[in-house]
Amino acid sequence: MTTIESSPEAAVTAPDRATGETADTSGMFDGLARVVGSTDHKVVGRLYLAGGLLGLIGTVVVNVLIAVERLDGDDTVLDVEVLPQLVDAQLVGLVFATLLPLVIAACVFAVPLQLGARSIAFPRLVAAGFWMWLGGAVLTAAALVDNGGTLGGSGDAVDLFIAGIALMAIGVTATAGAVATTILTTRAPGMTMRRVPPFSWSALVFSIGVILVMPVLVGTLVYLFVDHRNARTGFGGNEGIFVWTGWIVTQPVTFLFAVPAIGVFAELAPVVFGRRMPLRGVMFGGLALVGAAAFAGVTQQSIQNLPWAGSQLNVDDLETKVRDLVPFLLFNALPILGMLLVLGVILQTARPGEDSRFNFTPSIVFAFFGFGMILVGMLGNVLHATDDLALQGTVFEEATLIYVVYGAVLASMGGVVHWAPKLWGSTIVSAKALPLALLGVTATILAAFPMYIAGFLDQPAGFSYLDDDLVLWNIIALVGHSFMALTVLGFVGLVLASVRGARDDRSTGDDPWDAQTLEWVTTSPAPRDNFVDVPVVHSAEPLLDLKSASNDGSNA
Repeated sequence: MTTIESSPEAAVTAPDRATGETADTSGMFDGLARVVGSTDHKVVGRLYLAGGLLGLIGTVVVNVLIAVERLDGDDTVLDVEVLPQLVDAQLVGLVFATLLPLVIAACVFAVPLQLGARSIAFPRLVAAGFWMWLGGAVLTAAALVDNGGTLGGSGDAVDLFIAGIALMAIGVTATAGAVATTILTTRAPGMTMRRVPPFSWSALVFSIGVILVMPVLVGTLVYLFVDHRNARTGFGGNEGIFVWTGWIVTQPVTFLFAVPAIGVFAELAPVVFGRRMPLRGVMFGGLALVGAAAFAGVTQQSIQNLPWAGSQLNVDDLETKVRDLVPFLLFNALPILGMLLVLGVILQTARPGEDSRFNFTPSIVFAFFGFGMILVGMLGNVLHATDDLALQGTVFEEATLIYVVYGAVLASMGGVVHWAPKLWGSTIVSAKALPLALLGVTATILAAFPMYIAGFLDQPAGFSYLDDDLVLWNIIALVGHSFMALTVLGFVGLVLASVRGARDDRSTGDDPWDAQTLEWVTTSPAPRDNFVDVPVVHSAEPLLDLKSASNDGSNA
């Protein structure tokens, strides 16, 4: 495969170490215009990262408000008409304003560098995808503020709500299409698909899944929009929005969106343990199995009831139950099997041996905890789908979503810590990042696990008066969301401090982690065209090969 040629204007001036953009002395507004109009995948990746972090902050605030409202019982803190909008903001915010932009940010930034490409495929499409996503997010937020959403009283605001979600979905799909094209067609010489790094493979699984799922969502939203603008009889008006599209913000479709976060954990293991990853085919198969959750979106079902529910089973309905069990296992069990396969390969990579070493970084702590939280959410979803437990309609489903999204957030933070030298030329201080990882996993457990218990105690979803035996669990959940707010604010502060450090020339080396893949061949931060000379790839660990050849030459 060949890499995309560099643009002719890229060599005019040297890149700025903090931004990766060419230096310009014409003022702040010119610099802002360069960022806004940039098609450099590294700039667009940082824009997605900034948007995802802002969305995360807003969503965590919404989660805190929901927790406060639940504790307040019948006396609401906010206007009662605002409560439905809070629920809509929670669902859309967790998936579209937080999970998707954070994982896409890592894909857009890291994948071309890992593949040895000088740019991402269709860079203008990627930039347009970001602005469509951002515009859709703004429209959706404005609609919710203006009494829109699934239970909103303003017809125009409900229309705006539907259009905003559709615009975000189109933007995400455009970006995912460019990422998938990059992986399939734009690789360094010698890099076959078997040699693609684990994170890039997870990005491919994610991108193809998004391309399959999002058009189904957009098509459904078109029907909903037309129906709502006219008779409002075919799909139930605004109350039918999540009846027909709720699968996109629930499990198991969210497992697909978390695949790149799982890929971050897989990517970091060989770096931390200093060994070539064994059983790469098993790793790739495990990530692909997690992506099987995309089929739940394509078929627009999440299989909420386990077909073996009930104590009696006769021969007459055995065939029906077996037939119903197949999609359940496809959408819910295969992702769990994929997670276990990924974990097994990572444990194999970490096994003690003569060729192993341990290079601790805070990024692996973020990724490990994030992986664990996603796995807990997947296991919880199986319980939620078991009809005998009667968990449907309770806060249990909300807890599984929190586990998956907050877990993906932690893993994405690990990716930011890992690739910070290539993002802006400076590392994030390990001594400050590690406590945030511990605070983040504590926040996730406190925010979600009590809702698992409250679900078993029949606490309904939404807002209702709490019995005395439910108050404690909701207080703990409120503390958990508050801790997550502190985690996010602290992480944003670390990122800003790291960027400021790069601008003050407190930069790090080109390969601070003693890594194995191509992104660490180029300078920190990566220049606009990524590489001066892209080496020919002879294995799945090209940088490790270069180091071995250099050591052999020096020894000779």
